[in-house]
This record gives sequence, structure tokens and C-alpha cells, in this order.
Amino acid sequence: MKATQKNFAGQIARAAADAAIFYFCGPDEAGAADAAARLSAFIAAQQGQFERIELTGADLRRDPVRLADEARSVSLFGDKRQIHVRCSGDEAYDAVETLLASPIKGWPVFILATSATDKSRIAKLLADRPDALVTMFHPPDLRSVTLAVREMADPVGVVLTDELAERIARGAALDTRMARSEIEKLALYLDASPESPRRADAAALEAIAAVNEDDSFMPLVNTVLAGDTARLAAELARMQELELNPVGLLLAFERRAAQLAQLSGRMRGRGDINAFLEQEMAARRVFFRDKPDLSQQLRRWRGRKLVRLIERLMMLHRQLLADNRNGVIVLSQGLAEIARAAAR
Repeated sequence: MKATQKNFAGQIARAAADAAIFYFCGPDEAGAADAAARLSAFIAAQQGQFERIELTGADLRRDPVRLADEARSVSLFGDKRQIHVRCSGDEAYDAVETLLASPIKGWPVFILATSATDKSRIAKLLADRPDALVTMFHPPDLRSVTLAVREMADPVGVVLTDELAERIARGAALDTRMARSEIEKLALYLDASPESPRRADAAALEAIAAVNEDDSFMPLVNTVLAGDTARLAAELARMQELELNPVGLLLAFERRAAQLAQLSGRMRGRGDINAFLEQEMAARRVFFRDKPDLSQQLRRWRGRKLVRLIERLMMLHRQLLADNRNGVIVLSQGLAEIARAAAR
């Protein structure tokens, strides 16, 4: 089976009943991880408590038989199991192929491969099987995450206005996992439930809202993508002083690059960037405070240059995952290269 991020919610019940292997991929790591968590919780609600087994792609590359062994073994106390695999690319291919070679249906297996796509070898191996689900997640836009926030709030009895749902989406930097956490805290704060819904307001949100690390990310994102090499050294020093998470910072770059790609596609050769951004603001696809930075960045990152930027960010992401001990150095060097390219 195959699903998209748009129709995934409608396929949860069918997938839980029919499938045993669930493959989540695509550049939106937050959306893929959130979807895996939702499906895992749905299965647990039906089957009861379970033992969670965590594996990595490196584990399975060293021992391809281990996935099949874990999926078909029983714990000492006879507990139900769920197998969760986090990998990059196709490093777990041999393990998945070994698992499929056995006709015995085992425990549910969730594979999160955010550096892969639905064209990967594992995805092709699973896509036509009735006992597997493949779902790809693209970087979300503000409208889709706002809608997702509303869908999260309704089942727990939190009533949101469109404006408040959009504010939560922005505050979570379009990360659905963070947004879900905010909704859960709102439900507790308001004592809301499906049987006793409560209306949320701005005061309630401010009372429970987490400090958004993305506010610390954006000055560096805008400095690099604007090619402001004069400010770059100070921003990189601030990154180290604040101990900003390298992967989180890179995800902020990836979200902005995805936004630039979407905007560039909608411009369709129009030359007046300011007029175009005014239209996007009127359609609530661009936040007014982002307009000056987006205007600068759209002038620098278009066409092939934007494609190369996205490819460079993806390569940096793989480097960080492979060598997290030197993440700050690797990221600083990569961002300096991008800033110089923007300045040219």
C-alpha cells in the first residue's frame, strides 16, 4: 500500500488491520516521525501495552538477520512488541528483504527513513505488498500544518480558532510533533476532554507555550541565505555560545529552502517579487514579518542555484547524522560556503 501525507490519516485503520511493515520517508522528518507515533499509538490502543524495540540502520547493516529475529521473537514475559527502526537511505534493505522472506507474520515494524524517498529500494520492495504501507512526507506549508493542528485538537476536546491554530503552527516552526505537544499541554491546562470540550484562547496558549528555539535559529538562517558575510562570524559565534542544536538549526534551513522552492514555483517567471509576496501575504501563505528576508532570498536563490542549495543542505544533514561529535564544525563550514555562494 502507498499513502501520502494528505490521505495518511484516513488510511490508519486499514493499515493497522492489514499491514505489518510501515515505511515512513521523505524530507519532512517531523511529519514522518509524528505519523509513525500516531500509527503506533493506534495499534497499541487496539492491542494493549507493548514492549518497544529500538534499532538503527547501522545495527541492521551489521546484522541483517536481527530485524526478522526481533519481529518474530517473544519477550521473557510474553509481552506484545513493536519494532522501531531509524535509518538513513537503504542501509536496512538486506534486513527488510530477510524479514519478508519468512511467511510468518511477526510484530509490527516501523521504519523511519527520512533521508530516503518513495523511490528508494526499500520503498519499491514494499510498495506493492498488501502487508506493507509506504508513506512519503514532503516539507509542510503553513496551511497544511494549521489544518493538522485543528485535527489534533478536536479529539482531545480543545476548541481552536483558525488564528490560534495558525499561531501554534508558526510557534512550532511547522513541526507537527512540537504542535502535538502544545495541544496536549493545552488540554491538560484547560481540563478539556472529548466529553467536556474547552475553548482555548491566546492567554491559555501563552501560559503553556514552550520557548521556541526557532527564534534563535532564524537570524543565522537569514544571514547565511542573504549572503551577509560581514555578519556571519558573529552569528556563528552566537550559535556556539547558545549551544544551538546543529540538526535543529539545519532543519530550519531546510524548511526555509522548501518555502523558497514553493514560492519560486508559484512566481512562474514574474519579475516583481514584492508584489508577488504581497499576494502571498494576502493568501496567508507568508507571514508579514518574513517578507523582507524572503524578498532578499528569492532574488538570490532561484532555478538551478536553489536546487544546488537544497542538495547541499541534504548532504550536510547526512554528514551531521554520520558524525554528530563534530556537528558544529561541519555545519559552520557548510554554512560559510552557502553564505559565500549567496553573496556572489
